[in-house]
Amino acid sequence: MPGFTCGLDATLRVVSGKWKPLILYFVAQDGPTRYGELRRAIRDVSDKVLIQQLKELEADGLVKRTDYKEVPPRVDYSLTPLGHSLAQALVPLCTWGTEHMAEVSRVFAEREGWTRPGRRPTV
Repeated sequence: MPGFTCGLDATLRVVSGKWKPLILYFVAQDGPTRYGELRRAIRDVSDKVLIQQLKELEADGLVKRTDYKEVPPRVDYSLTPLGHSLAQALVPLCTWGTEHMAEVSRVFAEREGWTRPGRRPTV
């Protein structure tokens, strides 16, 4: 088991991956969530990546997958107690993003105008 340099390191390793925080967010909001609901809520994620990230979250003990053994297949995802505690820890990040969305959008739009990564355009 790898060592962690601090608590933030441990947290970031658990939520590493572009889509994991969003998966946790949507499952926390809606309770047990079907795969199709997650796919619609998390735009731009491929099926392959969403399935992979769900499996990793399940393996890490954050998400519980319930297979109802029905035809047609019915599976849903919910948070474990550990997953709920992490989702609660993400709430301040959601709040920060909501409060600063306009400024972040402006910065990202400005960044797209840069001629080279990490450099401002010369005029």
